[in-house]
Amino acid sequence: MLSSIDQMGFTINLEHSPERIISLVPSQTELLADLGLSSRIAGITRFCVYPPEVHISVPRVGGTKSIDIERIEAIKPDLIIANKEENTKEIIELLRQKYQVWVSDISNMEEACDMIFHIGQLTGTANVATQIIEDINKRFEKLQKETHKNSSLRALYFIWRKPYMAVAGNTFIHDMMSRCGFDNALYYETRYPELSREKIRKLNPEVILLSSEPYPFSRKHIEEFREICPHARIILVDGEYFSWYGSRMRLASDYFSALHHDVFNVAE
Repeated sequence: MLSSIDQMGFTINLEHSPERIISLVPSQTELLADLGLSSRIAGITRFCVYPPEVHISVPRVGGTKSIDIERIEAIKPDLIIANKEENTKEIIELLRQKYQVWVSDISNMEEACDMIFHIGQLTGTANVATQIIEDINKRFEKLQKETHKNSSLRALYFIWRKPYMAVAGNTFIHDMMSRCGFDNALYYETRYPELSREKIRKLNPEVILLSSEPYPFSRKHIEEFREICPHARIILVDGEYFSWYGSRMRLASDYFSALHHDVFNVAE
């Protein structure tokens, strides 16, 4: 018997190592593959684009906010992996009625590593999971040594337009921002508040980060924000490195290092 308590406090019991896993979270789908479990991934969302071979070959069971329950029933999963924020409460409660559902709830790197550890234990890949965690910690320790040399820059990280929505405290992106050397101007709020142009101007960020996801900010939006905050440096950033809390963190540290070097060298 394999047993694990997920990050919502629910106990998952499996009679054997899962052979048909459905993942409802893109970053955790990538993690399953990096744990060596690609052949056991039996269902994914349409947003699970990594690794490409899984995206191409594995059946889709809907999106992160809407599922095709008939497709899930046809797969007969012995484990479903979900996330409190990316999937709805209604979806999770519906699936729990019939399946073993392990739900993550992640707001920082420590909780992300905890998720990797437990998924590894539950799938019989604990050794690989431990190696991934050790690699992540080693890389972020190196990043910390680089970033502590500079004072933090006050920043806003935008995830949506019309209305403008930015990242506040108690979020994984907030934690990644701080590790990259940014002082989140919305640290005192929670989740993803809507901001007016006036509020953005009043916050007076030194740096504005425009994410590639979920809203696909591009170069054409830079001038729009420059009109609001003419003295801020406006940067397009890869949202996957800031918001994917699985094995992608191994790559994120190098991305943050390069970003920090670029931003702080100009600031000096």
